[in-house]
Amino acid sequence: MIEYSNPKGVRAPGGVYSHTVKVPANAEWLVLAGQIGVNPKGEVQVGIRKQAEQVFRNIVACLREHKMRKNHLVKLTVYLTDPRYIEAYRAARNKVLGDDVRPASTLLIIDGLASPDFKIEIEAAAAKA
Repeated sequence: MIEYSNPKGVRAPGGVYSHTVKVPANAEWLVLAGQIGVNPKGEVQVGIRKQAEQVFRNIVACLREHKMRKNHLVKLTVYLTDPRYIEAYRAARNKVLGDDVRPASTLLIIDGLASPDFKIEIEAAAAKA
């Protein structure tokens, strides 16, 4: 079983994530490439909120392809191009993943992504025991 925790000696998370995720030795791992706000037709979604929702839908689709669910996520690395996008990212994450999915998470503000049209990219890792 995958174990999510927030140790008592560490400040409580500032968002919907866990400080640690312990994956058992027998787990099946899935590593996802960075997902961007582009739908299956190749259309870049307009605005940070729509891009973020599309990113999370892409992640869920990748998980389903391998018979995994969103609760199998163990790590997210989020890249945003503007700190003003944090609230929209959090709202999109909650809408698609809900607040009971709490993988370890890192959020970075960066100068840019592969295209100036992209506002967010998320890498993910999942494990299924």
